[in-house]
Amino acid sequence: MAELDTQAPDIPRIGELPAGPLDSICDVGDVTVGHATLADGASQTGVTVVRTHAGDPFLDKTPAAATVLNGFGKSTGLVQVQELGVLETPIALTNTFGVGTVANAQIRAAVAANRAIGRELSTVNPLVFECNDGYLNDIQAMAVQEAHYAQALAAAGKRMAQGAVGAGRGMSCFSFKGGIGSASRLAEVQPGLQYTVGALVLANFGRLPNLTVAGRPFGRRLSQQLDASLAQAGENAVITPEKGSIILLLATDAPLDARQLRRLSLRAGAGLARTGSVFGHGSGDIALAFSTAYTVPQLADRPMPAIAMLHETRIDPLFEAAAQACEQAIIAALWRADSVTGRDGHRRASIREAAPQWQQWLADSAF
Repeated sequence: MAELDTQAPDIPRIGELPAGPLDSICDVGDVTVGHATLADGASQTGVTVVRTHAGDPFLDKTPAAATVLNGFGKSTGLVQVQELGVLETPIALTNTFGVGTVANAQIRAAVAANRAIGRELSTVNPLVFECNDGYLNDIQAMAVQEAHYAQALAAAGKRMAQGAVGAGRGMSCFSFKGGIGSASRLAEVQPGLQYTVGALVLANFGRLPNLTVAGRPFGRRLSQQLDASLAQAGENAVITPEKGSIILLLATDAPLDARQLRRLSLRAGAGLARTGSVFGHGSGDIALAFSTAYTVPQLADRPMPAIAMLHETRIDPLFEAAAQACEQAIIAALWRADSVTGRDGHRRASIREAAPQWQQWLADSAF
């Protein structure tokens, strides 16, 4: 029987591992999250920013690595992350046509903080992830401005909103309203030694019949009982191919190097698959993992970190935590999103609106 999340009893609980006190990516180190949300008629979009620590991200770089599960995407900055294994800016999420604008905002913020960038110092690598929110949002209007990045950055804090906020405002998931979701899980790598793995997703993917919740065929049952007034306008969710996307971010306080972080990022795909994704042809599915255990200095006259990395044979509990946290974060994005009406009257209903009896369904031993 599926359980309720005791920390957020309005959503299904995934897995047996304990969560951190916030059950979000903000349980890890000094990670904070902020949003700028645009919700005005046909403009249903925004920006979400993840700060990996409170210091200067260019001078004190965060170790990171990424996995491209399916590369139908237009993110920027990944090539250098893969080559050097560090982040130089906060992580930004937005819509597909907002990537260039947000990257410019990241560059301007970095230069304002470090006037030698691009002159005496190297250039800065902006990192922006995207999903296409064009069903609800008039993406051609290119409403996202550099000021929205600054707004989201300034708003970053430990208590983060989820659902139809920030970059998630116009996103769709399994034919319903998607968006931002987050979760955390605690992993004991040896007796008395515990680390946290946090996940944040921008969920904009999925075919309804494939939706799986806590191992149950939730989408198949919902698609059979769905009221016609809540069905997708203009497309049949049962027969259309997968053409959405998802960005999966993983944070951990475990001391991992870039190679180990790439391995951790790959396990985000396990959590994604458990919800019913097959990483479809038209879906841009990208995962990035970073560690808050140490930073790498920009300047050569500063000492490199002297830290013992986690032994490879103790990494499996982190893999399990990553998979569970990502699965839970996707469920959080669905269950915490409110219904939104946007461009040309297009509407995405909250899954809670479509299935108010969801708790009974998941409690049904015959389901």
